Amino acid sequence: MRFKLILSSVKADITDTIVDAAKAAGATGATIIPARGTGVHEAKTFFGLSLEAQTDIALLLVEEHLVSKILKSIQEAGKFHEPGTGIAFVVPVEQVVGLESQMERFRDEVRDSYF
Repeated sequence: MRFKLILSSVKADITDTIVDAAKAAGATGATIIPARGTGVHEAKTFFGLSLEAQTDIALLLVEEHLVSKILKSIQEAGKFHEPGTGIAFVVPVEQVVGLESQMERFRDEVRDSYF
């Protein structure tokens, strides 16, 4: 089994939307990490205090054959074509432990996708 990690940085108010879209496309779950970041535009200020929008990082460990479908669903659900909505990228995963309970299901999905 080969896995990839999809990381998506989005505003907190659309995290559930992109996770739901990813699950509908075949992801089995996600880990959400609250974060903050900087971008091209400066943060807004109010009386000299910086106001930064909450950002979430969604991590999705998915089987390699599902990556394109899930990434496309995240892009569409998050409206990533609009400025400042979010980004997503994929990194390779060398080894995985702790998924033994799901491996049989993964094997069935792979077998079904080839036949």
